[in-house]
Amino acid sequence: MYEHPEPTAVFRPLRENGPALLVPAAWTVAASAVLGVVSTHALFVAHVVMSVLLVAFLVGSWGEMGSGALRVWKLVILAGTPVTLAGVLGFLALDGVLALPARPLLSIALYGWILLPAVGLADTGRRVGRSARAYDVGTACCVVGAVGVAVAGSPTATAVALGVVGVGQTLGIVAATVAE
Repeated sequence: MYEHPEPTAVFRPLRENGPALLVPAAWTVAASAVLGVVSTHALFVAHVVMSVLLVAFLVGSWGEMGSGALRVWKLVILAGTPVTLAGVLGFLALDGVLALPARPLLSIALYGWILLPAVGLADTGRRVGRSARAYDVGTACCVVGAVGVAVAGSPTATAVALGVVGVGQTLGIVAATVAE
């Protein structure tokens, strides 16, 4: 008789490896939207999907993220969920669906997801011996990228700054995935 695997066993590979694919994909979509390659509606949909995935990840991983670097990442994701929802609201305001100021909400989402992972990367880099450099580079890329976005004078410069963030965060998440 066939036994069904436990749901947590089925989703474990997704939880462990999914971020290494989703992080670079998210920053690629964001940079593509800045360049006009991807529509703002696609970015809105990405924010909605990311909100759902963040909550699902937290629910599925809550018990495993109780101490050390994982606790810090749990806090990053907890803080990132309303940050992502600010982006959802910002896109709805941009489309005129909500009577809210779109730019501040979108800025919260953008800078939140540039800088919140920097906190997690910096903390993780302090805690690990192996791969510490990947986390340090990731942290630096987040900070440099945030400054780059703030001072960018063109969509191309903004996209490059977002690319720096994406590379840095991807380095960190890949280092974490490989270390497991």
